[in-house]
Amino acid sequence: MRRARRYGPTADEVESTPAIVKHLKRDKFVGPNQLPGCITDLIQNPKLMNTLSCVIAALFLAACGDPRPDLRLIEPRLPVDRGIASDFAELMEEKSSISVTIVASAGNDETSIGALLADRADIALVSNNLNYASDITTVMPLYANILHILQKQPPAATSDAELFTSGNVLAGPPGSPSRLMLERYAAERQVERGDIHFVESIDDECPEIIAIFAPIIRNLNLHDRLRNCGHHGLYRLYSLGRPDEIGSGATIDAITLLNPSLRAFIIPAGVYDELSDEPVVTLAVDKMLVARHDVPETVVYDLISEVLRLKPALAANDPALFHALRGEFDSSDSIFVLHPGTQSYIDRDEPNIYERYSGVAEVVVTIFFALLSGTFAAVRIYNIRRKNRIDRFYSAAIALRRSVTNTAPVAERIETISRVRELQTEAFELLVDEKLAADESFRIFITLSNDIIDELKDASAPDWATKN
Repeated sequence: MRRARRYGPTADEVESTPAIVKHLKRDKFVGPNQLPGCITDLIQNPKLMNTLSCVIAALFLAACGDPRPDLRLIEPRLPVDRGIASDFAELMEEKSSISVTIVASAGNDETSIGALLADRADIALVSNNLNYASDITTVMPLYANILHILQKQPPAATSDAELFTSGNVLAGPPGSPSRLMLERYAAERQVERGDIHFVESIDDECPEIIAIFAPIIRNLNLHDRLRNCGHHGLYRLYSLGRPDEIGSGATIDAITLLNPSLRAFIIPAGVYDELSDEPVVTLAVDKMLVARHDVPETVVYDLISEVLRLKPALAANDPALFHALRGEFDSSDSIFVLHPGTQSYIDRDEPNIYERYSGVAEVVVTIFFALLSGTFAAVRIYNIRRKNRIDRFYSAAIALRRSVTNTAPVAERIETISRVRELQTEAFELLVDEKLAADESFRIFITLSNDIIDELKDASAPDWATKN
């Protein structure tokens, strides 16, 4: 009886994942009737089915997953920055290779830096006048925030020193850029922090001073913010000096000297018609895009590339906001260390080792070949000079040979042989002194001179021919 062919792996083969592979290789599916039996065996082996299901599920998830990096952007605390952050995240989500998601703050007291340190976010928009944090790194500056100081009319303060101690001050929540700036301003002038009466909103009482950092954009309607404080003209923009005083050692220069992250800024006349009819001298600080130090370098590099590529789209609503956005910036102005991805992007056009030293290498190669050519030329000239010396011996030997005829007397032949041997002696002395080369030319001369001597020593010659 013909033995029935077995389909399916053995019990031992089932214990290992590659069993199905071994089984399929053995059977090779040579007949159409083998397929149903193989499938039946697979269904009847739960371990194999579970393994195959996991492999298929993993392949499916890998194929369907989003390969784009996903960065969490903490929601800024100020309304103006929140709007900019929302537009930024939406544009990056739709148009770039990097996904950016807005993450809400955990509470009113949580700062953007705190959210990054707590690993609740990957990137954030912060002002460049915050306190240093070792785990926070700079990605790039995005836009400038301008300090708007609004003073209630009629003014209660008569000098800069009394400006923030003359009444209630609205400067944003604790930890905000304007609040930190005022606290430092007070400390530098030995004003107690308690002497500045901060208020959190203008709903209950209109403060004497309102200080906010905000970009100059089209939808920054300061009048709407002051609507609860009466009619237009109740507040005026306060100027920290005159435009011609910048750089002359005035108060504005002292502020920027002691706070290097701040710079003097002039709000032109006419930007806020009813708040000021003259240019206003104030301060500006960069709004920085920062990240945790452990965000991958390649992700930050690509993020900078995408932001710069999408600059026209970012500036579509407010061209002045991202006008100064550049791929190159002064890293020394950053209060945080640069992220390695940022450093790589800044150094992208720096010459590598080959490019950096290619000019030097070209000079070295040129000098090398020049020296090599010069050496060959010097050797050739030296060899020519030595050949000229041996040519002199050729000429002298041939002249002596021609001077003796067949009928020459014996005495003359003896004299000629003596002179030929003197030439040989002189040639050997020059050879020892390295003024002649022991080359083929020298050997030819010796052969020639010996032939001349042999010719003078004719076979029929008398005994004189052998005396010397």
